[in-house]
Amino acid sequence: MAKLNIVKYGDETLRKVCRPVDKITPRTLTLLDDMLETMRDADGCGLAAPQVGVLRRIAVIEVEEGKPIELINPKIIAYAGEQQEQEGCLSLPGRWGITKRPKHVTVRAMNRKGEWFEISGSDLLARAFCHELDHLDGKLFIDEMVKELKE
Repeated sequence: MAKLNIVKYGDETLRKVCRPVDKITPRTLTLLDDMLETMRDADGCGLAAPQVGVLRRIAVIEVEEGKPIELINPKIIAYAGEQQEQEGCLSLPGRWGITKRPKHVTVRAMNRKGEWFEISGSDLLARAFCHELDHLDGKLFIDEMVKELKE
């Protein structure tokens, strides 16, 4: 595995819409592994492929230590409730804000074997799903921010 460079705010890659993954290849699997290592090394709880310069619909999330979630071609299929909580981003270091997100989210995605699955989460996991899937559409948490927090 290798630690990847995290793209920072201002890089146009972060504002581009990602393409779907048509076929899961050894390169896809390596990217998933490298993204997970990179996210953990940076003390994050989520990382999307465009944040490492890859314009594919791939994200990794780990809000519970040792329980990573790999998402290929993810899509939010249901959401409910509302939460306003603090959010940050590995691509915008040192910047924090309050965002309005659903409290509960269900995502449909493929795993590394190409099998479709559904996963639901609340609170932090729901926020992470929304945050990372937004990255795949060229959106950043600052686009959803209702209040910026000063350090």
